[in-house]
Amino acid sequence: MIDDLLSPDALYFLPLGGSGEIGMNLNLYHHAGKWLMVDLGVSFGDDAAPGVDVVMPDPEFIAERREDLAGLVLTHAHEDHLGAVQYLWTELRCPVYATPFTAAVLRAKLRETEFSGLVQIIEVPLSGRFHVGPFDIELISLTHSIPEPNALVIRTPGGTVLHTGDWKLDPDPRVGVPVDEAALIALGHQGVTALVCDSTNATVPGTSGSEGTVAVGLEELIGRYPGRRVAVACFATNVARLHSIAKAAAAHDRQVALVGRSLRRINEAARGTGYLKDLPPFVSEHDVGYLPREAQVLICTGSQGEPRAALARIADGDHPEIDLEPGDVVVFSSREIPGNEKAIAKVQNGLIRRGIEVVTASDADVHVSGHPARDELAQMYQWVRPYLAVPVHGEQRHLKAHADLALECQVPRALVPENGVVIRIGPGEPAVIGTVPSGKLCLDGRRLVPLGGALLRTRNRMVFNGAAVVTLVMDDVDLLADPKLSVVGLLDVEDDAPFIEGLVKGIAQAVDKLGAAQRRDDVAVTEAARLAVRRTFHAAQGRKPVTEVHLVRV
Repeated sequence: MIDDLLSPDALYFLPLGGSGEIGMNLNLYHHAGKWLMVDLGVSFGDDAAPGVDVVMPDPEFIAERREDLAGLVLTHAHEDHLGAVQYLWTELRCPVYATPFTAAVLRAKLRETEFSGLVQIIEVPLSGRFHVGPFDIELISLTHSIPEPNALVIRTPGGTVLHTGDWKLDPDPRVGVPVDEAALIALGHQGVTALVCDSTNATVPGTSGSEGTVAVGLEELIGRYPGRRVAVACFATNVARLHSIAKAAAAHDRQVALVGRSLRRINEAARGTGYLKDLPPFVSEHDVGYLPREAQVLICTGSQGEPRAALARIADGDHPEIDLEPGDVVVFSSREIPGNEKAIAKVQNGLIRRGIEVVTASDADVHVSGHPARDELAQMYQWVRPYLAVPVHGEQRHLKAHADLALECQVPRALVPENGVVIRIGPGEPAVIGTVPSGKLCLDGRRLVPLGGALLRTRNRMVFNGAAVVTLVMDDVDLLADPKLSVVGLLDVEDDAPFIEGLVKGIAQAVDKLGAAQRRDDVAVTEAARLAVRRTFHAAQGRKPVTEVHLVRV
């Protein structure tokens, strides 16, 4: 077991999510017999998992050791860093540490659970320093596409780690404090064993750009459309973007409405923790319709084409409050998350079909990334000067590019982790010492199931190959009636009636061909009927449907 290899004097790093993938961040540190968790996030389902909306790391390894889990520290309030708390906290039952805005977002999410009153949320001030078990933790303020992103300085006798979370170097973030450059430089002088760092844009040259540039671009863009209603789709958590849109609207004598539940939640959390105080209250979805078109700016959820979000419903013409008209303008102030291209295109095509103009980041300065490009990563390495680089938060191509860049920046060592890999950070030479089981869970309706489990494998097969159910009624030896067949996703009942009739006869013949002893064997009978169905469909359609046989003996 890995526990036998863990020295109490050393510091170890173990990602269970977020290494080799973007999203689902779950990172663990071990020292002096205790574990520290950093972030607990989700990702979202895709076509590979029909019916699944939310995916998260499997916490089984640390849940089995929860008596040694000192606490969970959240770097910021994005879903891929805190979204799994509401699903997995009961497996962990540890205190949660967060700065005020992140704590406000988490409390709002936990209100939907049955255990919200049980979660101990400990608010930590910006630039605060605190202890979680044997871990001495200091927060260093960074910039990102959400308020209060924090790097964690994790100090132990076994080594010092700077765990960045998500970040960028934005000289004009518009909301929140700028990067604490002095603290990073001072930390570099003190000595850093390892930098565990965001790799999302490690293949992107240059810098990520500034929210200040976007603010100017949005104001100029809205000014191009006098007399026309303007809607802007953006990530709900980008409070700086909400601020910039509102300021741009005010510059052109327009009022702003928030359209979408998650936007209203973020607005509430932001205003409750001191942000957006210089803006008037937003107009409600219901009331904005009473304003002239030229006096409206709508901020909408659904920039990623989410089918239940506000913008998709507007594009389909079935939103209960908002109805865009020909000549109106929709601005996508966001990037396309890989995998969402088709969903976004569907929404954009729906809008264009309705005579609505669509503007994206390809057309105007309406979006910048929240993650560091290569020049920003190089700057971080120049400030911090770690001995070891551990790239996380990226696919393998991002992690490899990041590791190569770190070595170019004169970092002595770089180790590229995968989920489940245990790295000894210090003291001594860093090394991989072993692996532990890791996996993914998904929210299937109201329950959590393994992402690669039999349930979803069967569902996938049904999606691509259809399903068939056969009912046989027999005495000890003989069929007492024709087999009954039900199929899903394979046949048209009217057009394919002759095929169905032939298949039913084929099932009966397959059973009748069995010897008397085999016909008394339930397993032999059901397998003969199952194979008859699958072979017939494979010959006719090239498909092997999921087939169930119900055998009734009378």
